[in-house]
Amino acid sequence: MLDVKTRSGVCDSAGSRCRDVRGKRGRGERRLEGALAALATALGAIGAPWMIIGGLAVISRGVRRMTTDIDAAVRGDAVRVDQLLDAFARFGIEPRIDGAATFARRNLVLLLRHRATGVDLDVSLSWTAFEHDALASATPSRFGSVRVPMATPEALVVFKSLAARPQDIEDATTLLLLHPEIDLARVRRAVHTLALAAEEPAIDRALETVIAARDALAAQPRSSPGRVTRERVSDGKVRRALPKRRRTT
Repeated sequence: MLDVKTRSGVCDSAGSRCRDVRGKRGRGERRLEGALAALATALGAIGAPWMIIGGLAVISRGVRRMTTDIDAAVRGDAVRVDQLLDAFARFGIEPRIDGAATFARRNLVLLLRHRATGVDLDVSLSWTAFEHDALASATPSRFGSVRVPMATPEALVVFKSLAARPQDIEDATTLLLLHPEIDLARVRRAVHTLALAAEEPAIDRALETVIAARDALAAQPRSSPGRVTRERVSDGKVRRALPKRRRTT
C-alpha cells in the first residue's frame, strides 16, 4: 500500500512534511512501480495517448491516501482491444477475467493483472470529448523511477464525481481544497454534460456534495493565516465533513 509521504516522486507536491521520509520505500510501492513500468512500456510501444486517472494520479496531485492498484485511460479511437492485449502480454500484463476482450468492448475497460507483482490494472477506453481533452492536458509525473502522464487535478475531480464512491468523494473534496486554481464552472459543465449523456442526474448531485464538503472544510477556523494546507485536510477531516449518507441494501 502507498502513502504519499513515503514516495520521493511526489514529495514536491506533498509539502515539507514529506522531506524527512524521502527515499523510504516499501514493498507495496515497489510492486506498484514495477507494474506501472510495464504498463508505461506497453502503452509507449503502441503510441496512443494515455494517462493515469486513479489513486496514483490523486496522490501525485498531493492527496494523502493509499492505493494498491492502477487505473489508466487510453484514447479509444487510437487503439484496438486486441492490439492492447497483445502489447500488454509482451510485458507480463494479462487479463484477470475470462472473456476480457468481449467485456472491454461492451464496458470500455480492460481488467488486467501484472503477473510479476500481482498488481491489478484497469485500463479504460476513452471516447468522450471530455476524456480526449483530459488526455491532451495530462502532465508527466514521476513515480519512483517511472515517469508517466497523470490526469490534472481538474480532470480528476470530474472523474471522481462520475465514480462517486465514498473514496472518490473524499478524493475530489481534497483536490478542490488543495488546488484552488481548479475552474469549478468548467468542472460543473463537464460533469453536467456527462450526466446528461449517461442519463444519471445523480452525477451532478455527487459533484455538489463534493463542493459542499469543500466549503464546509474551508470555513473551519484556521490556526494561522494562509491558504488551506495538506495538514488541515488529512487524518479523516474530509471524511468527517461529508454529509452522512443513508445506507442502502
